[in-house]
Amino acid sequence: MNAAPVPLADDAAHVLVVDDDRRLRDLLSAYLSKHGHRVTVAASASEARAFLVSLSFDIIVLDVMMPGENGFSFAESLRRRSDVPIVMLTARSEASDRVRGLELGVDDYLTKPFEPRELLLRIGSVLRRTRAPAPKAEGAVTRFGPFTFSIERGELRNGVEVIRLTERERDILRLLCASAGASVTREALCGAGAAAQERTVDVQINRLRRKIEVDPANPVYLQTARGSGYRLLADG
Repeated sequence: MNAAPVPLADDAAHVLVVDDDRRLRDLLSAYLSKHGHRVTVAASASEARAFLVSLSFDIIVLDVMMPGENGFSFAESLRRRSDVPIVMLTARSEASDRVRGLELGVDDYLTKPFEPRELLLRIGSVLRRTRAPAPKAEGAVTRFGPFTFSIERGELRNGVEVIRLTERERDILRLLCASAGASVTREALCGAGAAAQERTVDVQINRLRRKIEVDPANPVYLQTARGSGYRLLADG
């Protein structure tokens, strides 16, 4: 017997699925709706743009290979004006494509074919990281210049403004804050599965610098430790 659909909560996440494959759009719309998400589907980047004019989304599931404008180009243009989380779907599994997606600021990257449940879990994980957390005790906080980073919450602030981070940026900041002032190797920053290419760490460091440095080319806080990795210069 099929499970009954989950009733939509008032705060149900609104997901925009952008894919030129109608069968996959229909499958994901039905599956994500059954599991408590509001879903809007678009067959192209131009159709997605039309929805974004009048609707607000909590997360975008974005195909890479589409006729006309591809997912990379759409993500790049979107990132110039929005921090809406993006999970990228693609049949291309080359490391260079994953790096390109990270450089553009996508939050997660899932290779086709995939299980719908895996996508559901990844969407949930991204939403938990990116939705504003409820106020609670500070816990351990690292301060550098006007910025504070809560290690427990994984929350970066510039004064009262919350700076949105991807999962990898958050993990890297936690490691750097845990060893504030000391160098952390690229290998250590690769995290789980050191098979992850060390070049992706450099990509994430560059993105972090653009968020916390006045001049990312001459960083004050997030410095390169020549020959070993990176270090965060924290206050005190």
